Amino acid sequence: MKNPLRQIWELVQEKQKTLRPDQLLKPSQPADTVPRPKATGPETLPLSPQEGVPIAAEAQIPSRPPQVTVGVGLSTGIQREHNEDALFAQTLTLAAGERDLLVGLYIIADGMGGHQHGELASAVAARTFAHYLYEHLILPLAGPQAQPPEEPVIEIMAHATQAANQQVVETVPGGGTTLTAVLLLGQHLTIAHVGDSRAYFIHPDGRLQTLTRDHSLVKRLEELGQLTPEEAAVHPQRNVLYRALGQLEPLEPEVTQMSLPNAGHLLLCSDGLWGVVPEEDLLQTVLQAENPTQACAQLIQQANQRGGPDNISVVIVRIGDG
Repeated sequence: MKNPLRQIWELVQEKQKTLRPDQLLKPSQPADTVPRPKATGPETLPLSPQEGVPIAAEAQIPSRPPQVTVGVGLSTGIQREHNEDALFAQTLTLAAGERDLLVGLYIIADGMGGHQHGELASAVAARTFAHYLYEHLILPLAGPQAQPPEEPVIEIMAHATQAANQQVVETVPGGGTTLTAVLLLGQHLTIAHVGDSRAYFIHPDGRLQTLTRDHSLVKRLEELGQLTPEEAAVHPQRNVLYRALGQLEPLEPEVTQMSLPNAGHLLLCSDGLWGVVPEEDLLQTVLQAENPTQACAQLIQQANQRGGPDNISVVIVRIGDG
């Protein structure tokens, strides 16, 4: 089977037409088999293997990438003394003549295990993941010969997650962290996810789409119909994870891929934001803010006004006109 990244690179060189935003790639591995709740209010259901269409060999992508604007925000919160969150945000445009390629890497990691352990685990995970992506994907693309790697992007993201997990296990015994990483490459988003930090996409028409699924015990019980969303929100074990970096058991990251809409906002955040500020407020704040930096500041302010019980980290990427 032909390497999808090499295929994308060849198509860029051919300067063909735009891939439709509704064309989605299938996730690299099936999600756990659980009943999915019915949608209410904003669209917040995660992607599933049944959703999306594989890109055909003749799929076309634009020769010019969309414009992006990025904002980041980080706060210790009101009730915590130390910050155990880490984030990484980098956007690059590789341009040569008529051929441009947009590359963005955005990471949120929420550390666990108390001060030092949690702080180190999140930092190690974010740094290791970013280093792996640069070594195996970004630098080869930016090199003199602009060589895409033989390994598919979706496998590179999975291997980067495994590398981050191994580094946490070896260097931060007793520590753990979530990891939600989004790679923007040309007209595609690839997401590697472990834990309960989240990635959303906010569409210009006001739809809020959750791109990740929480790996928490309470979320699993909710998916199985044993808890209502209202019960899950106040459950005393709502922060207990069954999957996180730093665990000695074999890690199973969820890695998914989708086409990049022409406009909208990508939002990554830790549970210090989404667990405190309602999704409807997240949606309205992002859509009404003048820019992503302002939106990040306003969301952090809202979380702290509601008590700021945890560290807060957020990355917002505005794509096109938003």
